[in-house]
Amino acid sequence: GAAWSGLLANFAAGAFLVILRPFKVGDFISAGGVVGTVEEIGLFVTTINTPDNVRTFVGNNKVFGDNIQNFTANPHRRVDLTVQVAHAVGVDELIARIGSEIARIPNVLSTPAPDVKVLAHSPTGCTLAVRPYTHNDNYWQVYFDSQAKLRAILGAAGYPAPQTVVEINAAGAGA
Repeated sequence: GAAWSGLLANFAAGAFLVILRPFKVGDFISAGGVVGTVEEIGLFVTTINTPDNVRTFVGNNKVFGDNIQNFTANPHRRVDLTVQVAHAVGVDELIARIGSEIARIPNVLSTPAPDVKVLAHSPTGCTLAVRPYTHNDNYWQVYFDSQAKLRAILGAAGYPAPQTVVEINAAGAGA
């Protein structure tokens, strides 16, 4: 009885996947706790090949019963990066420099332009959000090239690393 109910649930979910088509073969998705490229959509299971080349079979009931993220559905994606900067750094100048340098990376879209904004403040400095946009096919290239460019910008400028400063007042110690 229980085996049949699970089988029927996977079959029903498979029918809904075929009818509603939240993704297709070749799409890069996150569904049922698995991230990867859809290889096959069957009546009972969906086959997903993960980025580390593991073929994973996910029951359609699990796929359809959870959130589905389709990273391929839209023509471009935003790459989300953060950079921590010490208080001593001139943030406005750095934001302008990062924006112009990131925009020069191959495959970064000019429209929408990369965003570089102050995201948060902390005792060690501030965190900048760096968000270039790119076509889906170039996501990881832009991600890694942006990381390298950020490191080069910060290194060339000789900016200090963000750090926590602890002051110890010895007055009255041992009294």
